[in-house]
Amino acid sequence: MKICTNPKLLSSLIVAVFFILSLKTHAQSDPSGSRRVTSSYAITNATITTSPGQTVQGATILFKDGLITAIGTNVTIPKGTDVLKGDSLFIYPGFIDGASSAGVSRPADPERPANFDSSNPSDEQAGITPWRSVLDHHDAQQNAIGDWRKAGITIAQIIPDGGMLPGKASIITFGSTSSTNILAENTALAAKFRGSRGVYPGTPLGVMAKFRDVYKNAELSYTHTKLFSNNNGLNRPEINKTYQALFPVLDKNIPVIFEVSNDLEIRRALRLQKELGFKLVLSGVTEVEHLISEIKEAKAVILLSLALPEDKTKANEDATEEYKARTARVKEAYEQALKQAAILEKEGIKFGFSTAGSKSGDLMKNLQIMIENGLTEKTALAALSIHNAENLGIQKYAGTLEKGKLANMVITTAPLFSKDAQVKHIIADGYVFDYETKSKKISSEKSNSSNGDIAGEWEYTSDTPAGSSGGLMKIEGSGSNLKGSITYDDPAGNGTAQADMKDIKFQDDNLSFSFDVSAGGMDIKVNVSGEIDGSQFSGQISLGEFGSFPMNASRKPTTRTTSKSLSK
Repeated sequence: MKICTNPKLLSSLIVAVFFILSLKTHAQSDPSGSRRVTSSYAITNATITTSPGQTVQGATILFKDGLITAIGTNVTIPKGTDVLKGDSLFIYPGFIDGASSAGVSRPADPERPANFDSSNPSDEQAGITPWRSVLDHHDAQQNAIGDWRKAGITIAQIIPDGGMLPGKASIITFGSTSSTNILAENTALAAKFRGSRGVYPGTPLGVMAKFRDVYKNAELSYTHTKLFSNNNGLNRPEINKTYQALFPVLDKNIPVIFEVSNDLEIRRALRLQKELGFKLVLSGVTEVEHLISEIKEAKAVILLSLALPEDKTKANEDATEEYKARTARVKEAYEQALKQAAILEKEGIKFGFSTAGSKSGDLMKNLQIMIENGLTEKTALAALSIHNAENLGIQKYAGTLEKGKLANMVITTAPLFSKDAQVKHIIADGYVFDYETKSKKISSEKSNSSNGDIAGEWEYTSDTPAGSSGGLMKIEGSGSNLKGSITYDDPAGNGTAQADMKDIKFQDDNLSFSFDVSAGGMDIKVNVSGEIDGSQFSGQISLGEFGSFPMNASRKPTTRTTSKSLSK
């Protein structure tokens, strides 16, 4: 049998296997957001936070044609206005993502000629493509955008994927797919400490050297071009699209947004900025406590990662003293990672957030963890809204709720950072997206849900236009000692296959785990998360860039053998 090894085709195949031919969100009045408000729309008697620290109770917000037209406690509602009673609702400015990969695909690598020299590749072969626009490789209909919108993101700066200089970013709104949704193009030059495999520059130090070389040559080209346009008697400059693409960076019209994953990469980016003088944005930051003075000196914009590390420091009473000491150091590093946002706030650095590398379902949970570790709720909201609006230069029409600004809102059933908060509506670019919310179970009901025991066999299903498919989850153990397996339709067409359930976590009725699907020699990671109510599971399957899709399961009844005594 011939096995397909085309990654794109395999991904599509896995998508089909896991029932994600289309997304069916049940019990949602308008999950598509197709009803943009062209007549006036009012939400009345709600608790409205117009900006971080500024909240008005019993207020009304009125909007039309994608713009806020009035907000306050004495708003006159025009005749014919659609009215939503917001008596128990809380309204906040729509979240803004400083650096997002939602809907972005990586361009195909260029073919290498027969006489290819890996020590002297072309710019494109070396991953140096600053002339590219992220919009040329962006799909506004990708399911990941819907997932992030449901989490509260209404505007995002999307970053191109690729090599060390993959191209320029753009700012879009997460409104209707029938619109271009473009707010601004070419807003930053993306950069990474990652070279192309097998060619120069292939190492972080090589990337730094190459970045200096490209930047300095761009400066010479820029100077020559300006002299030629203003003087005679000069040879015409040679047009080089790589160098021309850096001209807005040299003019300081746009920043370089460096993707960094640790403090060493932050230091490298800061060193380049200090040498060359460009405007710098550090994206995906996770470690800052030892670099505060350098960040302030560079006036660098910080986009803190919304991804948090997992706690892998479970105690083991039987462990050796050496192991316990090592675990203690790991635990200290883990706890410090949770305090990075609080450290930035304490130091007076106005940071924003980036979703790149994180999961939409973890957004609020991770924010709550940061708040538990010292971040104030006011600054958390600011980092999600006005700080990123100011960083992106869009504060005139986004970041707060004011008359004349874009109608971008997050509407929840409880205060935003409380454990009980659920997203009820998202308004993005004036389009209204409605989401199903669940009533919280009271403690007496929780006591009837098998006392937190999820061991057993669970039959799961997912319905798509192609029909209903599913498999079986078998879970053993309890507490932190859970293990299990899951069956699924074999992508190779050989009936069913089975995989181990990894990282199984069950807490407060929430179950999550992952497993790997093998197809054509590749392992694709699938994440599952959801809520258990008694013998029922309701959740989602997440498959990376393809988004998240509904999954439901029921626990199979346990068969018990009983003995009976016979009597006359």
